[in-house]
Amino acid sequence: MSINIVKGPDLVLSNSGGSIEKSGMKTVAGENGALASLYGRIDIDSSPAVRDQLIALLHAPHPRTVSVDLSGVTHIDSSGVATLIEALRIARNCETELRLQGLHDRLHRLFEATGILSLFNEGVER
Repeated sequence: MSINIVKGPDLVLSNSGGSIEKSGMKTVAGENGALASLYGRIDIDSSPAVRDQLIALLHAPHPRTVSVDLSGVTHIDSSGVATLIEALRIARNCETELRLQGLHDRLHRLFEATGILSLFNEGVER
């Protein structure tokens, strides 16, 4: 079994409090699937890079399953949500199962209220 570890470029963002937070995605890929761990703020500034990395992962030699771990996400806006929905559409076209995991309470409530959880069928783990 081969395992590739790919770390995407960190985006350094400044929030209104003046502190700096890194955001991005780390990927661990194996023969049967991949784990994409998102971290930091997934927003209008960082979601294009996350989108590109997720699409590259889905178009690589097609993994059967891609799990997206959101436990390290501190904030997500509509562009981050749109990135996940686009990744789901691409995954379905590639016949890959896209799963969400690590949904902390705030993200779970957001995804439930907006109907996003239902898009992922049974592919959600808390």
